[in-house]
Amino acid sequence: MKKKIAILGSTGSIGITTLNILSKNKKSFKLELLSTNKNIKKIRRQIKNFKVKNIIIHDKRKFNKNRLFFEKRKINVFQNVESFKKRYKYKLDYVMSSITGLSGLEPTLEIIQCTKRIAIANKESIICGWSLIKKELKKHDTNFIPIDSEHFSIYELIKNENSKNIKKIYITASGGPFLKINKSKLNKFVPKNAIKHPTWKMGKKISIDSSTLINKIYELIEAKKIFNLNYDKFEIIIQPTSYVHGVVEFNNGVCKILTHPTSMKIPIYNSLLFNKKISKINEDFDFNKMNNLNFQKIDNKKFPVFSLLNKLANLDSLYETVLVTANDVLVDLFLKKKIKFYDIYKILNQVLNLNEYKRYKILKPKNLNQITNLSMNVRLKTLALSVQSRV
Repeated sequence: MKKKIAILGSTGSIGITTLNILSKNKKSFKLELLSTNKNIKKIRRQIKNFKVKNIIIHDKRKFNKNRLFFEKRKINVFQNVESFKKRYKYKLDYVMSSITGLSGLEPTLEIIQCTKRIAIANKESIICGWSLIKKELKKHDTNFIPIDSEHFSIYELIKNENSKNIKKIYITASGGPFLKINKSKLNKFVPKNAIKHPTWKMGKKISIDSSTLINKIYELIEAKKIFNLNYDKFEIIIQPTSYVHGVVEFNNGVCKILTHPTSMKIPIYNSLLFNKKISKINEDFDFNKMNNLNFQKIDNKKFPVFSLLNKLANLDSLYETVLVTANDVLVDLFLKKKIKFYDIYKILNQVLNLNEYKRYKILKPKNLNQITNLSMNVRLKTLALSVQSRV
């Protein structure tokens, strides 16, 4: 029997990569649901290629404009996961949740009850809403698989290990496009410089996060939550080729390293394995890259975002929502050339130091509305501070 699959965010890079793998294994999988925010042209091609009968269009305007077109072609079109759940009566075998940003949290929470397995490729959902996600996973007996290459690698390295035997987990970073650039020159760089990642092909937002290295702060927070370990068990280390994705040191002196090519195909492919025979992945191991791994310590002066680690508590808290939201706003302003590169850190630090937000360090998210309302408040405050910095 074919495994029933859904992809939230099918028109994004993770969704497209997942579809590329599925296209080579149509005898093993049946695509039940695709979703997009606004990219109607791309999802129409996906519907045709995979003969999909259910889609979600999250953008209200695009949904209203295109609803009749799809319904005439006997495609069930929904505006959200909740409306899809009312019509779809089967249990999915696998969901890829890859909607970017905090907007991905609600559909992720909604679809957990519909599936046996969920792969989450959305950093913000895990960082801000892990306690809510974990509750839903337990309630509906849904298996969770991390898709970020670092967390997938750590998951593979420790899945048969007792956490008490772990001495240190190293999260690797390429160092981004500015690794070899002098700190004094960085504030002169514009977005087109910052989005040129040396090893990964990514969207603009994550590319900027990689240039400031705040994406590694995010990944550390994710790892702490997913693997239920304190921050002192983790360390971030530079590995410029992005060939090593996880390093785990154990108390018995053994150190495990997981490597794979710089492609998201690897974690996605492995998350789709259901003891089924599916086509081999076309990614060859390059031994030459193992000859020059060149591990390096982080330069905290060049990448000051790492000082933010001192502000984080070992609790699941709403304070992470403050961090994520403020950074989202500031990256958007930098991409629009309204602030300079180091202003991202400067204003982010100001937001996190506000007394009105410090109290959220000890407050655990109770529901989605709490996260959403706080995010809206932080967005407005960050915009106001950015205006002040330009006066």
